[in-house]
Amino acid sequence: MILRQKHIKSLSAAWMPFMDAASEGLPLGQLLRLSLFQVSVGMATVLLLGTLNRVMIVELSVPAMVVATMIAIPVLVAPFRALLGHRSDTHRSAIGWKRVPYLWFGSLWQMGGLAVMPFALIVLSGDQTLGPDWAGEVLAALAFLMTGVGLHMTQTAGLALASDRATDETRPRVVALLYVMFLLGMGISAVIVGWLLRDFDQILLVRVVQGCGLATLILNLIALWKQEKVRPMSKAERAAPRPAFRDAWADLMAGGTAGRLLSVVVLGTLAFNMQDVLLEPYGGEILQLSVSKTTLLTAMSASGALIGFVIAGRWLARGLDPFRMAARGLLAGIAAFSAVIFAAPLESTALFYAGAGMIGFGGGLFAVSTLTAAMTMQTRGAGAGLALGAWGAAQATAAGLSIFLGGTLRDIVGHLAQSGVFGPALAQPELGYSFVYHLEIGLLFATLIALGPLVRVAPLTQTDRRDDRLGIAEFPT
Repeated sequence: MILRQKHIKSLSAAWMPFMDAASEGLPLGQLLRLSLFQVSVGMATVLLLGTLNRVMIVELSVPAMVVATMIAIPVLVAPFRALLGHRSDTHRSAIGWKRVPYLWFGSLWQMGGLAVMPFALIVLSGDQTLGPDWAGEVLAALAFLMTGVGLHMTQTAGLALASDRATDETRPRVVALLYVMFLLGMGISAVIVGWLLRDFDQILLVRVVQGCGLATLILNLIALWKQEKVRPMSKAERAAPRPAFRDAWADLMAGGTAGRLLSVVVLGTLAFNMQDVLLEPYGGEILQLSVSKTTLLTAMSASGALIGFVIAGRWLARGLDPFRMAARGLLAGIAAFSAVIFAAPLESTALFYAGAGMIGFGGGLFAVSTLTAAMTMQTRGAGAGLALGAWGAAQATAAGLSIFLGGTLRDIVGHLAQSGVFGPALAQPELGYSFVYHLEIGLLFATLIALGPLVRVAPLTQTDRRDDRLGIAEFPT
């Protein structure tokens, strides 16, 4: 009986996905509680990029160009994450807190933006009796700006706090756990908000969005409670000048691989994400696939990414250099986009689906490897907040820019081709899509060139083996 209980305990510990993320300085209970800030960030992301996007266009009849501008505002704030992270690294307070004040004020900005957003959207739709005609646009822009600032401030400070409390060994797993909670927050809030807004009216919109603002404050209060120790600062310490952001950024870039790694992240994200808004329209318009068949593309891409995570976990366990693994992901992406391009002239649906799966596989390998490299990069005097802020800024900005560029270039090139500017031989509807896919292949080659100097000279199979288990550290942030 004792032996059976021992086996049960060992089995439960092995199968708990987050057990390896806990440490003495950050127990599992406190880690899970801290991760609630990612749930609130995921909820705000769903509202900004999904629910409110659809509500503005369909129910409120707001022009699509205005909607796109509003949604782009939080992305435009993303580059300031590095500055926010640096400010939290160097914050001065009587009780010694650095991260908690930024978590708190980020929560207030996020909640405030969601509190005024539904009224701003109603005015934006034209339901206005007093005030200037531009009031709706200005109010909506301020609401999206407040939510975006709060979202980025909360996430940057929260990730930095988790990084501070984690050990060197558990830090990648902690950050990966926070990413998983971000996905859970997006999934759960999408289901709940969608169900609540099934019978739409303006009062219901106010209640749901403001309810999300209240949930944001509650979740973040629970997350930050007693997460940072009180370390009283003397008056002299509080009066000491802060290190300049320029100097801290120079320290980060002088770390050796930081600057080139960030450029690799930007180029690789651009290369893999331009197809996000094009793959399903390409299948429907060019290959004449039905809606149900194009919907399977998401499943194919997700399956490919999952396979990439599994293989990446095994390769990392064997000690493979993460930069070499990133190169393999980029090569897989080149093959994937080539398959998607040739699917149209060959009229091969199977090749198209295979290309979609390979895009997910290559993107998964690239994400896992760059995450692993980012968590271990040398930053000299720069703090965790600046490093994570720079990482988040590079990734978020490149993701937003790639979606915009993909859709815009497809429309421009497609319109020119249909107008006969390139000649009758190229007046084909697939030319706009093909141009973007070829550009992505070019960006993948550019990413390989930028990645080259980072690859260390080492054998592919090393004797220094890691834990063979596939933990959450192999998932991207």
